[in-house]
Amino acid sequence: MNVLRGIKWRYPLIALIAVAAVAVSTLRPQLVTAVTAKKPGATERIRQDPPPTLFTDAEIAAIGAAADAQRAQADALFAQWRTAHGTTRDDRAFTAWAARQVPAPPSAKQRAAELRQDQALAKSRTAAGRKAATWLELYGKKDIWRLYLHDQRELVPGTRGNSEKAELKAALTLAKTISDQVAAEDRQPAPFVLDPTLRPDKPVTPGAKGPYSYPSRHATRSAAAVTFLSALSPHRAADYRWMRDEVLYSRLYMAGHVTSDLTAGTLLGDLIGDYELAVSGH
Repeated sequence: MNVLRGIKWRYPLIALIAVAAVAVSTLRPQLVTAVTAKKPGATERIRQDPPPTLFTDAEIAAIGAAADAQRAQADALFAQWRTAHGTTRDDRAFTAWAARQVPAPPSAKQRAAELRQDQALAKSRTAAGRKAATWLELYGKKDIWRLYLHDQRELVPGTRGNSEKAELKAALTLAKTISDQVAAEDRQPAPFVLDPTLRPDKPVTPGAKGPYSYPSRHATRSAAAVTFLSALSPHRAADYRWMRDEVLYSRLYMAGHVTSDLTAGTLLGDLIGDYELAVSGH
């Protein structure tokens, strides 16, 4: 396992955060009070809780390849939207359209096969793996992507950086809105609902149907962020995909999702990223 690629930090900002987390206890009391007086942002939250050892490249490779495979289909689908609607922002129409592009949920037989993958992973969980998955679940929705953009914003004029911050926020908001809408319509129970032994820490009420997991909200947000951020800084795209894959694998590892939840979410997120890039003029 690697701590954000081991000692070779791919991002100077994240490396700085990890060091700062050790040093923060030495700050003068009045300075600590000033810092904690307001609600901390993404940078501060991760500074206070740096990443643990994450999953190895070998562990995340399969789900990463499955996520990468959604890219071409998403681009082709978005080309259809752009032909019909141009690049004018219309979140309401796009939300309805994008929801219809998510594939139908898998058959019961396929989902049962995917559930067996989660069950196999559950048997091999370690304390370190649980710690990594917990961190990725907590920060993989929004904070890590905001932190990556913060790193990019250090290199561009302030007005541009502010615009890109708002655009990323819009993409993440759309990702949550559309993935929640589709999940409520398709009503596919999360793996730990199908098999409560997978997550004893998440008691399931007998007869419960939800929470629903198709498509994955984590996957949708991660893919939207990766598509958007990679267009702004292509040389960093591999790092963004790596973190996306870490987030996706963590959801399998802790039985929050099965593979089809994640690939459907990635397709949807890629569409959302394409949309935000188009309407914001990138």
